[in-house]
Amino acid sequence: MSDALHLVCPHCDAVNRVPATRLAEAPNCGRCGKPLFTAHPVELDAANFDRHVGRSDVPVLVDFWAPWCGPCRTMAPAFAQAAGLLEPQLRLAKLDTEAHQALAARFGIRSIPTLALFRGGREIARQAGAMSAADIVRWVRGQLG
Repeated sequence: MSDALHLVCPHCDAVNRVPATRLAEAPNCGRCGKPLFTAHPVELDAANFDRHVGRSDVPVLVDFWAPWCGPCRTMAPAFAQAAGLLEPQLRLAKLDTEAHQALAARFGIRSIPTLALFRGGREIARQAGAMSAADIVRWVRGQLG
């Protein structure tokens, strides 16, 4: 199983080993039995952020946002649509910077919305400002080459 990927369950946060060849087959979590990909962004918080970003073998795109931010609310449907277009090669997630200010400070988030792309637990790219679903998909694919 040398082609196995670690995927974190969006429901129970369990780390699953899934053969890369089975990603397109809608794999389920070994612990809770729910789908590992839902075509919706995963809600992150202080308790599960490092697990999802650091333990996942697929890149993770995090939307740093806040509920009071107009552009964040405007971009939310486009970000959700992008999740359906980019999964299972990528995990999309959201982090409320108002509720988790320490995490926002840890990553130096100065403006919102800010998209940060992580691979192997490390940030590899960042983009500030609201984007359409097509622009999000194009930007991510350009970063991952």
